[in-house]
Amino acid sequence: MKSPFRLPPLVIVLVGVLAAGAVARAEIVERVLVKINGEILTQTELETMQSRALRDRRVNPTTMSNAELMKALAEITPQLLVDAVDEVLLLQRGKELGYKLNDDRFKQILDNIKKENKIETEEQLQAALKAEGMTMADLRKQLERSMILQQVKGNEVMARISITEAEGRAYFEGHRNEFVTPATMMLREILVSVPVARTGTFSVGQDEAAKARADALLARAKAGESFEKLVAEASDAPSKGNGGLIGPISLNDLEPTLKAVFESLKQGDLTTVLRTAGGYQIYKVETLTPSQELGWDQAKDEIGNRVAQSKESVEFAKYLAKMRAQAVIDWKNAELKRMYDEQVAKEEVPTVPTAPTVKRDQPLAPKKDEQT
Repeated sequence: MKSPFRLPPLVIVLVGVLAAGAVARAEIVERVLVKINGEILTQTELETMQSRALRDRRVNPTTMSNAELMKALAEITPQLLVDAVDEVLLLQRGKELGYKLNDDRFKQILDNIKKENKIETEEQLQAALKAEGMTMADLRKQLERSMILQQVKGNEVMARISITEAEGRAYFEGHRNEFVTPATMMLREILVSVPVARTGTFSVGQDEAAKARADALLARAKAGESFEKLVAEASDAPSKGNGGLIGPISLNDLEPTLKAVFESLKQGDLTTVLRTAGGYQIYKVETLTPSQELGWDQAKDEIGNRVAQSKESVEFAKYLAKMRAQAVIDWKNAELKRMYDEQVAKEEVPTVPTAPTVKRDQPLAPKKDEQT
């Protein structure tokens, strides 16, 4: 990760850490903004997060006016404060549970990184880290933080989630239109190509000749000649060697103009001669599979995943709210505290709709065993 740019003193004005111009910049580099169960968040760390967030928005503070920068920082800083506090709390919980990145796991991850980035030597790895402004220790620390956060969420929240059949069926009844397989077709095609010059132009005469050939082929197909025979005789498409067969093609994947052409066709039908980028084409509907509504047994795995994701967001929000309530969060600046408190207040904990009562209430997705 490249070192973030330093934000101007304007940041300090925004968060109220200093009165404007009251203290020289060098005196506030490690100013403590908040203590979370005794662990500190400094002004430098906040500025790093702010600079990353501005980069993610693809804005450059050096080209912005003071008013523009103030507005942007006012928008991003409250959520950054909440995220920073939550991360500290999750990392503290992970350490309580004994989570850490051991040497073997770190080596395994490092080997995967080298493989994915085609890094073959230690020298290449060190050069890559240097280019990102990182050391090996920085990389390990970053990976360990990520691993701990994932393990806490997985074991403290996700592993405690179970889904009953009642909840699954309630979701299914409310989202039946989402569990439908789209209509698909297997087609055969004939392409009569139109030569295109390097300049991207084509001869009107050649275009008209190709159209005439395609019209004649369509007439022969309508008269009963084998479409596969016509493909072998005249098609310029890559599918010629396969009898012109292409697909299966979902109607939902077609652009609107083509969808309008195909959705009214039945098995065995032919299209008109269609002008495409490559020339003139004719299609025959070889097979047609209509759309079908999935039944409960076919859809329940997907339903389980969806309901689990919905529950996960609810339970994780509750988990974070509980951790914040139990933590000792000691703010050293009233303006930062205000921003944090207002942002937390906006985060209403979502709820999962209550499932109706049904006769069966067996687990659809039982609890996972806790990971280590």
